[in-house]
Formats: sequence, C-alpha cells, structure tokens
Amino acid sequence: RKVLTRLLETMSKPTIAAINGFATGGGLELAMACSIRIASENARVGLPEINLGIMPGNGGTQRLPRLVSKGYAMEMILTGDLIDPREAHRIGLINHVVPQSELMDKAKEIARKIASKSSLAVKAAKDAINTGMNMGLTEGLDYEAKIFAILCGSEDKNEGVSAFLEKRKPSFKGR
Repeated sequence: RKVLTRLLETMSKPTIAAINGFATGGGLELAMACSIRIASENARVGLPEINLGIMPGNGGTQRLPRLVSKGYAMEMILTGDLIDPREAHRIGLINHVVPQSELMDKAKEIARKIASKSSLAVKAAKDAINTGMNMGLTEGLDYEAKIFAILCGSEDKNEGVSAFLEKRKPSFKGR
C-alpha cells in the first residue's frame, strides 16, 4: 500500500508545495514529500503530534531529519513547536520564503523553469536523488553513474549539447 506522501515523493514529475498559513502534522508531512517547498511569510510549520500524545505517523520522523538534520528534527518533533518560515528556510526545510502575494508566482516560476528542461533528465535526477538517499554513498554514486550513462545516449542529450554549441534554447522531446 502506498500512501499519498510516498506517491508524491516517488512520482516521476517534480512537485512543488506552496505553503500559505499553517502546515502542521499531516500537512507538513505532505509538503516534505514534495520536491520543493515554498512558503509565504505568514506560514507556520511543525509537527505538533507530540502535544496529543502521539508522534508523526506519515513520514515525519523519516523525512524531516533527512531534510534538516537529526538535531533539528529531534527538537521540532519532541517539542511540538511550530516555526516561522525564516527559521524553516534557515534549517533547510523550506527552499524559498516570499511575500504572500508572490507565493503562487514563485511556485509557477520554478515549475516553468523545470518544465523547460528535458523531462527524461528531470525524471532521472529526481529518481537518482530519492533512490540514492536510501543507499550508502558508494551505492548511490554507482546508481547515479548508471542513470547518467543512460541519459548520455538520449536524443535530449544530443539536442541539449547541440543547442549549447549553437547558442540557442534546446527543444527537448523527452526521448
């Protein structure tokens, strides 16, 4: 059985969480499963389950330390405290903090930038990161090299190199 957070994390397309307001408990666990997290200045994030006599149960204890560090994760989970977006950005939980009025524009800007890249390369990079996080460094490097070699034989790689040499934007086909 795959829960929504695992589906978000492992799907081939990148996902962007735009956090406006409170992202606590399951909401933060959903956001942590996304590829990129952007928050408005009025956001607050945390895993307050400990205050209810329980703990995060949808990936919070596993994703948070991988994103921020074991120490920050311990403090956030064991105290149940919420943090503001500046602190979340400082510790690496949030990629960008923007004014509320710019939140969706920033998310769309990043999405457009990613969409302009080779879909093969984006999918492969996301897979290499996610898979490698569950391996030792040596195994992760081997996996990365294997995926890289496959991409080097793609039409998109040829188009990317040609476009670079010809000083033009590439026209990727996903092949």
